Amino acid sequence: MSARGAGRRKSELRTLGGVVGSVLEDLGLGEVARAARVVEHWAHAVGPEVASHSRPEGLRQGVLEVSVDSSVWCQQLQMLRPKLLEALREALGEEAPEDLRFRVGYNPSA
Repeated sequence: MSARGAGRRKSELRTLGGVVGSVLEDLGLGEVARAARVVEHWAHAVGPEVASHSRPEGLRQGVLEVSVDSSVWCQQLQMLRPKLLEALREALGEEAPEDLRFRVGYNPSA
């Protein structure tokens, strides 16, 4: 058995996001792995209403870029930014983004 599989039972279930994150870390793509974990926890951390109007797009130098479906929601989320950052810190700990940047461009029906 490889060192990676040592100590883990064959029947242990892991989320796809967790597996993808682990593989990306192993490949030296830490920022991509961190972004994958943010995406995985986004809806739970920010709540269903915010999640239905927004989608995390990428993580650049600790800043999470988030697409929003309207300018009204973009403004609303900008005002909620401190609260959203705190929720992401609670969900992700040290892997949480340091800041958020919102832009209109998300189409939830696409």
